[in-house]
Amino acid sequence: MKNITSGELKNASLPQLKVLCEELREEIFRTVSVCGGHLSSNLGAAELTVALHRVFDFPTDKIVFDVGHQCYTHKLLSGRADRFHTLRKEGGLSGFPKREESVYDCYDTGHAGTAISAALGIAKARDLKGEKFNVIALVGDGSFNNGLIFEALNSLKILNANILIVLNDNGMSISPTVGGTHEVLTGIKEGRASVEDVALFERFGLQYMGVYNGNDLTELLPALENAKNALRNTSVLLHVTTKKGHGYPFSENAPLETHGVSPHAKCYEYSTALGEELISLAEKDERIVAVTAAMTDSLGLRPFFDKFPKRSIDVGICEEHASVLCAGLATEGMKPYYAIYSTFLQRAFDEIIHDVCGQKLPVTFCIDRAGVTGADGETHQGVFDLSYLSFIPNLTIAIPKNVTEFREMIRLSADYPYPLAIRYPREGTEGEIGDVKFGKFEVLHSTMSDIVILAAGERCIDLAGHLCALAKEQGVDVTVVNARFLKPLDEEYLSAVEAGCVVTIEDNALIGGLGDAVSRFYRNSGKTILSYGYRDVFLPHGEAHSLMEKYGLNLQKMLSEILGYARR
Repeated sequence: MKNITSGELKNASLPQLKVLCEELREEIFRTVSVCGGHLSSNLGAAELTVALHRVFDFPTDKIVFDVGHQCYTHKLLSGRADRFHTLRKEGGLSGFPKREESVYDCYDTGHAGTAISAALGIAKARDLKGEKFNVIALVGDGSFNNGLIFEALNSLKILNANILIVLNDNGMSISPTVGGTHEVLTGIKEGRASVEDVALFERFGLQYMGVYNGNDLTELLPALENAKNALRNTSVLLHVTTKKGHGYPFSENAPLETHGVSPHAKCYEYSTALGEELISLAEKDERIVAVTAAMTDSLGLRPFFDKFPKRSIDVGICEEHASVLCAGLATEGMKPYYAIYSTFLQRAFDEIIHDVCGQKLPVTFCIDRAGVTGADGETHQGVFDLSYLSFIPNLTIAIPKNVTEFREMIRLSADYPYPLAIRYPREGTEGEIGDVKFGKFEVLHSTMSDIVILAAGERCIDLAGHLCALAKEQGVDVTVVNARFLKPLDEEYLSAVEAGCVVTIEDNALIGGLGDAVSRFYRNSGKTILSYGYRDVFLPHGEAHSLMEKYGLNLQKMLSEILGYARR
């Protein structure tokens, strides 16, 4: 698809704009089919984005996309159409807004709830500098559950900086939207809202305008013009409805399944095992409760929710609230399992410390998409959880070597009386396991070698196996250990190690993880510690194994250094 100039867009007739929307959808579908990415949300936002580009003057005017799942049309309309085929590929276009990628992207996003705060900050800076431009926050209804949104709205009158909030209401986050805010918005859409419901927004200092069909340019363009005019005097909330997957019936009918599309065939997912094991536990134990923050299906919990609806809780995009909710459940004898992506658990850091671990409550955090996740880039790489969890007292941290061991850890967790975090990648394999005991490593390959490799998690154990085989070809034997618990460390095993060289491998940032913990344990011991994890950088988007190799888990580099120690 060729790049479209601002002049071409602003001078196009309404029929030409409608044709353009279909061409944009076709390009998005074709590219996502090859590169993977967020499909249904972008198909649904084509008309809305075209209308915004028609009415406003980007990049002079600024738009902040909340999360950014719906920014593909924006990229196609801002001089990046000729590079769109590189979407989510290493060195290519990001799947999210990126300031370093284009002047049209004024703010990097990837997590929900940030757009209004950021837009207010940009608008306040504009006013302080005496500049004149419009600031738009494009926010989905799912994000309106997030507490950060209401913290931002609470500052609207204080900051006195006019912004336009476009509420893109499609009834979905990744899973269907839930909660009180959703009920208010649904009532407004269906014409059964009270005066108080609309006044909720007006009390914050917003002029409410809506509800408009966000997939109909005839209705949408004049609504945006009116909102733009109103911005001279006040902040505006423009409420539009769109249909996720619009224009592609298979996506309209399955918006959840086509939210994120992978170009590759899937392996076995840990999330499937989680759902199966929790159902098995819940059938025998009425204390078991499953909790998620708007990601029921992605985390394998749909079968549990269907079978045990009273013990199933989706709080919407409210990660902090979910953590405290789990703490409250646990104080009354329930056994909550909070399933969440590694990158999103970061948002609940304070609550993990004070509410769960500070009270030593038996909450189990099931941390999916841990380690390098690949194509979604910096905001979604799960490479910090071992680091930010490792120093929290009372917390046990488990890292299964395969799906089978993960299943056993879930079973054992039912009677575990302390806070527990189990972190795992998206995909894995079934396999052999030994006796799993909390705080105990497992020796996978034992020799009389002077080199011991401690590997944490399935990917790293696979790397350690390759290292072992390659080293053996060079006449060097190594011992390989499944370091399946970061906390507590297996100090009994570590104390018994006579080898002079201890190697650690982890699918996590090197700072604060397994390598740091082992180095501290062996401080002043005289042992050589070789630690491998990710460098102190934000990992960009790309293919997962390529990123692992490039940013710290390079097999040949590890082999060279191990052989160098063995032959010194």
